[in-house]
Amino acid sequence: MRTVNGGVVIFLGYLSMVIYQRRVVGLTEVGLARFMARVSRALRLRGEVNVLITSSRELKALNARFRKKDEPTDVLSFPSSLDPASDLLGDVAISADIASQNARKLGHSAADEIKILTLHGMLHLAGYDHEHDNGKMSRKEERLRVLFGLPSGLISRTQRTLRSSLKNKRAAQAKKMNRAVLQLAPATTPLERKR
Repeated sequence: MRTVNGGVVIFLGYLSMVIYQRRVVGLTEVGLARFMARVSRALRLRGEVNVLITSSRELKALNARFRKKDEPTDVLSFPSSLDPASDLLGDVAISADIASQNARKLGHSAADEIKILTLHGMLHLAGYDHEHDNGKMSRKEERLRVLFGLPSGLISRTQRTLRSSLKNKRAAQAKKMNRAVLQLAPATTPLERKR
């Protein structure tokens, strides 16, 4: 293992490039490259994965350019479009700003959050797609998260948030409907009028 200028780390024959434009407390380029090697072995990936740890502003620009969504996001994956025989699997870009915010909100370290987002991005590079795979990526992410001793995964907490939002939305709609029904109801019932 050796560190080269620019954050390039060669680890046990697995070449990865980790570029920190934003530092994360408790996580070095070497530490993240070791984690990436473990994920790569668990997913049986072969090839180079580049990870960029950067700002929310940079992720917003990448999200707008490649996904046509003008908003910051926590992680983006860019599978290689090169020849399948290429050594490059793809790139992962992570917002250190959002990772730190999520870590504080969820009660774990920013280093763990970066690892969760790296795992999520590498699953996408391995061909998983949580938007179209009926939970296959979520189950795989959950198993690997437990294997690596990481807190709740990105997909599972996103699904919990969506379920909670949907539940709150339904409760608000029911409350609104009840108010509307009460407004339409006559001020007195026929029994009350007889008195």
